[in-house]
Amino acid sequence: MKELLKELCTLDGVAGYEEEVRKAIEKRIAPHVSEMTVDPLGNLIVFKQGAKKRERPVLLCAHMDEVGFLVRGITDDGMIRLAAAGGIDPRVLIGRRMKVGPQKVPGVISLKAIHLTTPEERKTAPGLHQLYIDIGAQSKAEVEKLVQIGDPAFFDSAFYEMGDRCVKGKAIDDRVGCAVLIKLIESDLPYDTHFVFSVGEEVGRGSIVAAQRLNAAACCIVEGTTAADMPDVPKHCRSTSQREGAVVSIMDKGTVYNRELYRRITAEADRQGVRWQYRKSANGGTDAGSIHKANAGCLAFGLAAPTRYIHCACNMVHLPDVEEVEKMARIFIQETGENHD
Repeated sequence: MKELLKELCTLDGVAGYEEEVRKAIEKRIAPHVSEMTVDPLGNLIVFKQGAKKRERPVLLCAHMDEVGFLVRGITDDGMIRLAAAGGIDPRVLIGRRMKVGPQKVPGVISLKAIHLTTPEERKTAPGLHQLYIDIGAQSKAEVEKLVQIGDPAFFDSAFYEMGDRCVKGKAIDDRVGCAVLIKLIESDLPYDTHFVFSVGEEVGRGSIVAAQRLNAAACCIVEGTTAADMPDVPKHCRSTSQREGAVVSIMDKGTVYNRELYRRITAEADRQGVRWQYRKSANGGTDAGSIHKANAGCLAFGLAAPTRYIHCACNMVHLPDVEEVEKMARIFIQETGENHD
């Protein structure tokens, strides 16, 4: 799992520019699938034949895109202004290494030095409108030889292992979900199953189109979700914690997950000794918000790996938690079986 996650997280795929991620996934899973389609939005829709057929499709979904930026402006003196693609806290950005445009030009997110600020400016964190990427250019014309308005800007962040089987890198949200789906596709499955590698989840687009195409009876969204086991967060406020296994959602801002489905899956997980925890927060949302309302509707199950520092350049996940997510996803495939209406 570590090497697969490393492979996926070192790829670049800001919303609207997921091609690099999709091509790598296509190449890896091609020998293991029965059908593979890319829809007009760029979602990768995969069918894997299992030991038994289903009456209606069941799908698992993970999104390929990562948080990042699009170029919204270029100043006369050669600085690049940014628009966020996804929810990003400006406080984590200053000094971050970046790759900009199709040539992945190296740059750094910059702000005027503290020596140039006023006492009032030092009291507040800078907003995104105050930040820019410096690629070492001296003029707008020089930048425009390499970068255009609307080009993507990606975090340039190394992937490495740290501590007790933790890994750090960009885009673990949601390349961890993509990794779990790939592992499932590469294995034997008890039932025919569809998989969706979606685009644009961070900006609220993509998965609804795939869901309408498949008209599924049940869906499982595999995500990275906020781990809040940190010194300044009281235990009763921690939505999830690392080292406590896979995360199961009850609800979020887009979905109330099907209680009969998650109770059945968690009961089977307990029987098998799979470690899991409930997500104790209703914030945020996933592709389930659109998928479970498509066509005549479907049963939704929310599954995630507890991930520290999501939506920035340095996500961190505990690999044994990811292994439990994969086990829970397999239980979902089994428990949705032939009769899931």
